[in-house]
Amino acid sequence: MKRDNYNTLQKDLMLEKIKSINREFTIKELYELLGGKVGLTTIYRFVDKLVKDNRLDKNIGSDNTCYYEYLEECDCSNHFYLKCESCGCMIHIDCDCISELVSHISIDHNFIPNREHIIINGLCSNCKERL
Repeated sequence: MKRDNYNTLQKDLMLEKIKSINREFTIKELYELLGGKVGLTTIYRFVDKLVKDNRLDKNIGSDNTCYYEYLEECDCSNHFYLKCESCGCMIHIDCDCISELVSHISIDHNFIPNREHIIINGLCSNCKERL
């Protein structure tokens, strides 16, 4: 029984840390932020589970490094994100216009987008101001 509780404590610790990062991160960065309190194998397994559950976004950078970002939980039917190419932040948008876009793509382009996970890249307002 202690083992299950320990795993739950590790999962809670990892999820809390992941939620607090608020930008893209690597497994190595997460490991360092956790200060060695959780082993790399456990981190990899937990991160893979979160990706499969659509709670983390996984991207492969130009350097072939995997980057992850936490996706806020919501009750909306359209998961629509704006991703800053400069700082890496992800902004969740709940917008009815996304349904029109998905419909247009489906009908006019004969392609069915994944409504669970649509990301548009660009610059956030903070990074835009720095230009």
